[in-house]
Amino acid sequence: MTWNTVEIDRADDIAIVRLKRERNLNAFNRELTEELTDVGRRFHREHDTHAVILTGSTRAFSAGADLKEKRPPMTFAEQRERSHLGRHLCRAWEEMPQTTIAAIEGPAVGAGCAIAISCDWRVMAEDAYLYVPEVKIGLTLQWQAIPRLVALVGPARAKRIVMLCEKMGAAQALDWGLVEEIAPAGGAVDKALELARAACAMPPVIMTMSRRSMPPPTPICTPRLLWTRIYRSSSATPMRRSRPAINFSRNPDRKVEDSGRTPRRRQRAR
Repeated sequence: MTWNTVEIDRADDIAIVRLKRERNLNAFNRELTEELTDVGRRFHREHDTHAVILTGSTRAFSAGADLKEKRPPMTFAEQRERSHLGRHLCRAWEEMPQTTIAAIEGPAVGAGCAIAISCDWRVMAEDAYLYVPEVKIGLTLQWQAIPRLVALVGPARAKRIVMLCEKMGAAQALDWGLVEEIAPAGGAVDKALELARAACAMPPVIMTMSRRSMPPPTPICTPRLLWTRIYRSSSATPMRRSRPAINFSRNPDRKVEDSGRTPRRRQRAR
């Protein structure tokens, strides 16, 4: 199958997925988002591919969301459906059974950062940089990227990346744990291939089982879990009724502090 904005090259059991919107610096429009999601989901059923490398061009990994994309009038349901496209994309790549590596050349901005940190590992060219400018332009970082950032660098550094909108070079990204390797300019894919070959040398089934045994940074929030969080955070929790403590020790003069527990009433047998 062929796509308009994505190209796949194969080398034995390694696949290289390239973003093909060079004129727009690989900015994410609806077409690219949907096609890359479809590519990620197709790899879920490919058992002969053991590693997948995601990359852009030598000029840019991705310039983020395509703000110049023309959007026709949409209903509320259509707007809601569109808002979930990026989340579905990142989840599709995060849950792939293969080892995934992002090879970053040039800028990786906003959505480009979000998809890169959804991969297992990241290789960054020495002249590349990461940039999250959403707060500066009056937006919030979407695509469930914030929990992934927190899992990689911790809450304090994640806040600095998101809230201060500072460009991060390869050396700082390596020091903070956002990338695993730094490559010479133009050599990110070659370095990613070295990592991919090392991963493919391991037993593939055990590699997949090991990946799935590690908890994802974005846990699925079910309605029950959401209600539990709301209940626990509420200050309107009813107070417990206290009862006098009972001394069960042999020393009747020993003082026992009030446990504050609510007494249980035994149900009479009917």
